[in-house]
Amino acid sequence: MKPINRRTLLALAPALMTGGSLLSSRAMAQASDPRLTIRAAGNPSARVRVEEWFSLTCTHCARFAAEIFPEVRSKLIDTGKVYYIFRDFPLDQVALTASMVARALPPERYEAFVLALLSSQDRWAFGKDAYGNEVNHEAEIQKMAALAGMSPDLFQQTIHDETLRHAIMEEEDRAQMQYKIDGTPTFRFNDKEQVSQELTYEEFAKKVEAAAQ
Repeated sequence: MKPINRRTLLALAPALMTGGSLLSSRAMAQASDPRLTIRAAGNPSARVRVEEWFSLTCTHCARFAAEIFPEVRSKLIDTGKVYYIFRDFPLDQVALTASMVARALPPERYEAFVLALLSSQDRWAFGKDAYGNEVNHEAEIQKMAALAGMSPDLFQQTIHDETLRHAIMEEEDRAQMQYKIDGTPTFRFNDKEQVSQELTYEEFAKKVEAAAQ
């Protein structure tokens, strides 16, 4: 799935201004914000490091998460063969809000929350009410966040946190510039191979094997 124009997404988010210049959210995050530390699964010392850039409103990402990732988790991550890193690449404002909330949860709740969001896209991202109108996306995300233990006050603070918003967007910009990523899901295997498409488990496992050589 292709992302919307980056200038459009940036224009929709208020700028963080200090002394008339845009703050470097990434630099601040690296220094002090635990919400922007790596979210990953598996052994950091594994021979193969896999990074997935995903959007929480990407139907291809949702299908991979539901049909392929469980086998990747049990056969490759849990066995110590792969260190799997989740990289935010929100395609729209709804996905950006959901990514912000996911990162504001304790790190140990991140993976389960993200997988829950991906498995229920039809409700919170694309759902309709009884009259055929779009659901209130923020309200639906808040319901999911509450189940993960997030208070209403923290939810409101999070979705209005411009430092967090811009930090996620800057990381997305960096991925586009550095790796030429232009769609989701995109996978990188030990910096040896990059694939921008859904993969079967067999295809994924073969790329892991090749990256380990």
